[in-house]
Amino acid sequence: MAKCLIVDDEIELTRMTVEYFELFDISCDSVSDYDSCVEYLKGGMPDIILLDVNLGQQSGFELCRMIREKSDVPILFISARQSDDDILIALNIGGDDYIKKPYSLSVLLAKTKAMLRRQEGRGGSSDNAALTADDNSGRKYFFEKETMSFVKDGVKIPLKAREFALLKYLYDNCNKIVSKDEIFKEVWGDSFFSDGTLNVHIRRLREKIENDPNEPELIKTVWGTGYIMEIPEGLN
Repeated sequence: MAKCLIVDDEIELTRMTVEYFELFDISCDSVSDYDSCVEYLKGGMPDIILLDVNLGQQSGFELCRMIREKSDVPILFISARQSDDDILIALNIGGDDYIKKPYSLSVLLAKTKAMLRRQEGRGGSSDNAALTADDNSGRKYFFEKETMSFVKDGVKIPLKAREFALLKYLYDNCNKIVSKDEIFKEVWGDSFFSDGTLNVHIRRLREKIENDPNEPELIKTVWGTGYIMEIPEGLN
């Protein structure tokens, strides 16, 4: 049974969420503030964390930053704060997704299960998806599935689970335009995401793998449609 930790100071909403999740075989614990969460995590990481932004005198943003220093556990923000700025902050500091309150329990469950499935998918076969041929410039790239890394010119670049899945999907469809809707369906597993979510993840990838994120050579935007990963002939 998957273990979920809910960090939220709305006690009644948390209680309802815990009861609902446990009907669907997701075991839930809950804490209501920053310090209680820190103490809980000393006993080990859950499989997923649902994190409110407003936690009394402290912020869920601060808590997310602290967790990200230690763990890649999926973090789903749950918050009454509605602004795009809050959503972008949450994603930029390491949150995997953001859902606004009041939320539907069924939608929250669907998002949580999708994130857990992706986390489970990090294991499995040890085969690496390789771009094994060099072009005239001597470049070589490959994916290292065991460590969730993209290796570029001999340099290993660690990626988060969602970043790895997104980059791998773009590579599997390299030199072909992939629409945003297709990415949401195949990488996120559902349609409950915004363009802002995808844009943040694309930017993160460019910052990690491109020589110049502002002038990308690998992941290019096709305005109004989606993205394309351009791999030189002979490398794919």
